[in-house]
Amino acid sequence: MEVLNAIMQWVVAPVAAVVVWIYVRMQQQAVDIAVIQATQAANKEAHDREFKEVKSSFTKVLDKLENIEAHLRK
Repeated sequence: MEVLNAIMQWVVAPVAAVVVWIYVRMQQQAVDIAVIQATQAANKEAHDREFKEVKSSFTKVLDKLENIEAHLRK
């Protein structure tokens, strides 16, 4: 019986504690990963929107330059 108590105290309990600690860390990391993915998706959406705005502005500038060039050629 003493051997069983010693095994429980020095082997099973520390292993159980490590397993619980690993589980808690994994749950926290899963939350962190979800937050990072959400942030990345929001940043990508904002970047895409800004890129479209810049592209639109650049197209408008080129159109105006073409109009100026056409007017000067007349």
